[in-house]
Amino acid sequence: MQFMLMFSEGQAQFDMRNDPSHAPGYWGAWNAYIGAMTQAGIIVNGDGLQGPHTAVTVRLRDGVRHVQDGPFADTKEQLGGYFVIEVADLDAALEWAARSPSASYGSVEVRPVLPPPSGGGV
Repeated sequence: MQFMLMFSEGQAQFDMRNDPSHAPGYWGAWNAYIGAMTQAGIIVNGDGLQGPHTAVTVRLRDGVRHVQDGPFADTKEQLGGYFVIEVADLDAALEWAARSPSASYGSVEVRPVLPPPSGGGV
């Protein structure tokens, strides 16, 4: 089964990415986690995301496009990245989510990926 792991981080963690005194620890933890997933052969796809200040949100209301700078939600945590993994079941996905750096200071949302539609169309 495929699951998407979505990693949410607070502003302090986004700031660590480029802080010379904190970046090595931040990226070291992520590199170790990614290395473990790579070694296990479970990664289907994944990317880190730039900080929330780079986000743009689009809504269409009554045929009018509304564009807002920044993420759509005013929350303390924002999406920092994701992986799609292929594992045996939800329990295995939860185990991998709990091993991520984000689990200790932010959160990890785990969702099953929809299977392709039968009949080949979207």
